[in-house]
Amino acid sequence: MTRTLYLNGAWLPESEAKVSVFDRGFLMADGIYEVTCVLDGKLVDYAGHAARLQRSAQELGMALPLTEAELLEVHREIVARNALDQGLIYLQLTRGVAERDFVYPPAGTPPTLVMFTQAKNVLENAAAEAGIRVALLPDLRWGRRDIKTVQLLYPCMAKMEAKARGADDAWLVEDGFVTEGSAATSHIVTAEGVLVTRDLSHALLPGITRASVLELAAAHGVRVEERAFTPDEARAAREAFITSATNFVVPVVAIDGATVGDGKPGALTRDLRRFYIETRRASAI
Repeated sequence: MTRTLYLNGAWLPESEAKVSVFDRGFLMADGIYEVTCVLDGKLVDYAGHAARLQRSAQELGMALPLTEAELLEVHREIVARNALDQGLIYLQLTRGVAERDFVYPPAGTPPTLVMFTQAKNVLENAAAEAGIRVALLPDLRWGRRDIKTVQLLYPCMAKMEAKARGADDAWLVEDGFVTEGSAATSHIVTAEGVLVTRDLSHALLPGITRASVLELAAAHGVRVEERAFTPDEARAAREAFITSATNFVVPVVAIDGATVGDGKPGALTRDLRRFYIETRRASAI
């Protein structure tokens, strides 16, 4: 089935959705994006994603062309038009079409807003059952990783290098500490059962799933520490896992070839995935 896309106020078949070659997202990576999970045809953690989109836009001086109510309505409409039961909505906002220049175009230049869906079985995830292996690589991204920009070339390179090393994904390291994964938040559980994840700063993206999982952990009596941790701490951890919008909670069972814990998905990781799915399925809109 051909998908229906949203592009600057119009609903179009994917074959007819076109963006100018002079769009700054194409020429300058001058754009931001969000990915919202869809489960049972409803939006998961939508408020967090909408708020982060607004923050990213403000940080870069971009204007959203839709009000909060209109943005929610478009999300719901694209789900309905594509009969999406499970999967994701990808949204991208760029500064729009202008002559190529390092200087931003004049205020009032219309932005480009595009949205499309991808079907994905988010509940049945083989990686969540078996766990993933990660390789540690240097974090060579730009300094404002708290803004969800379309500058994704280095994360792609890191993921490909990790696969070349026989791993499934990469965890990135800067100044001796893990920042985050190539496209997910990194977490460890210490031998004492403390959930440790990096504190928020310009060094990493404020993950929406991260926030929900930390809230759930605390609600179930798990001690949480938001601080940087080293690769050695990660290797010595009892459990490790990643969080992201469409993967939810996925165990990490090996780091640079060293087994994490007993090499199997840990009990707390499995519980947090279950808690997340149950609560977010119930609260999806």
